[in-house]
Amino acid sequence: MHELSIAMSIVEMAQEEAERRDVRIDAVHLELGPLAGVVAEALLFSYEMACGGTQLEGSRLVIKEVPIEVYCGACDAQRTLSSMQWFCCPVCGTPTAKVIHGRELVITALEVRDECPTAPVGSA
Repeated sequence: MHELSIAMSIVEMAQEEAERRDVRIDAVHLELGPLAGVVAEALLFSYEMACGGTQLEGSRLVIKEVPIEVYCGACDAQRTLSSMQWFCCPVCGTPTAKVIHGRELVITALEVRDECPTAPVGSA
């Protein structure tokens, strides 16, 4: 299950960023395409395991699934595929192998909060 090694890399990267900025990570946002070769459910499960005993324990992994988009030369347009088994333009039927989106495995954002919030102004 290579999702565990991917999850461990995500946690390691987020931990480094949290330490660098002195913040706590509440959520890691990720874009994931079907051609990335990663099963979203397995990655979510692995993420929870990878976070155990780290400063990311209790954080969330938020996955945005990215559809497969290809370029159709016949239509001169980007098209979204309905199936990853059929790489043909859904409008004209022309076969295409020019993938624009769908291979993503990208961390897009970290939800953070200050690790040590300061006392409110005027408090004793």
